[in-house]
Amino acid sequence: MSEPAGLELAAVTKRYGRTVAVDGISLRVPAGTYCCLLGPSGCGKTSTLRMVAGHEEVSDGDIMLGGEVINGLPPARRGTAMMFQNYALFPHLDCLDNVAFSLKMRGIGKADGRERAHRMLQLVEMDAYAGRLPAQLSGGQQQRVALARALITDPRILLLDEPLSALDPFLRVRMRAELRRFQKDLAISFVHVTHSQEEAMALADLIVVMNGGRIEQVGSPREVFNAPSSLFVARFIGGHNVIEDGPGATGGAVAVRNDLVRLVDAATLGGGGPGDGEIRRSGRVAGIEFQGSVVRVTVAADADLELTVDVAERAFFDNPVGLGDPVVAAWKPEDAHALTGGSA
Repeated sequence: MSEPAGLELAAVTKRYGRTVAVDGISLRVPAGTYCCLLGPSGCGKTSTLRMVAGHEEVSDGDIMLGGEVINGLPPARRGTAMMFQNYALFPHLDCLDNVAFSLKMRGIGKADGRERAHRMLQLVEMDAYAGRLPAQLSGGQQQRVALARALITDPRILLLDEPLSALDPFLRVRMRAELRRFQKDLAISFVHVTHSQEEAMALADLIVVMNGGRIEQVGSPREVFNAPSSLFVARFIGGHNVIEDGPGATGGAVAVRNDLVRLVDAATLGGGGPGDGEIRRSGRVAGIEFQGSVVRVTVAADADLELTVDVAERAFFDNPVGLGDPVVAAWKPEDAHALTGGSA
């Protein structure tokens, strides 16, 4: 395989007429990193990926791979490979010829190309299916063939456009474990576009949260989850209560993880006074969802604030509450993370 290469974007912008899809973003992805571009539809993540691949032109700024500016190079000369959302396998070619196709286009002889394709199918554990057509494969098997076809060009970085979105939930979990294993074994960077917070958390060394064509936050999964930088990140990542004008954030907002909020019977606290220094909000139970290991309880604290409390399953059923019951949601001041920037 090629030597791994770092990716750098310097003030990269993409315009479609008067519409700015990507707005002057700068980013460094170290060599050998699994990076997820995460955000809602229309945030600019796929346009960014396509500019790196060479399938979209850069309006302004530079893209560098291994220190070389690649803006003006055609896709085949960039050292990148792209795995598309729909896999884009040729329906009339068997797996072996699908994988060997890009080598054929580069003028490599048929025998050599097929031998290398066989080795690549072995890598993704699909050599037993070499003679099958794509229609004869499951979704997960098609994904492995598409991965082999991308990797056979010996890229310095692999680009993946929502590669798991077409799979059922069970297979999606299995395939993301395989993608992670392939990335570690190959030791090259993977840049993976997704709108799934769970997927990004499970796969990434580095998460890049995008919104409105800009980067809201860059960090490890743990950093992004425990310390969201803005209202948008806290709400999009999920698992947090966002409290505007909250205690500990002068004139701003705070985020408190759902699992760090405890649920207390209102009668036990005599109305929920501050007493021991905890921050407390009184309210009534507005929703209860059993989610296996936790029970998610929604507390309507006032007309404008609903709090979510994730209670351990056993603890909830030891002291259950019902819809409409008066309760208090309580948390420690140090568990409230101030949100200092970005949009809602």
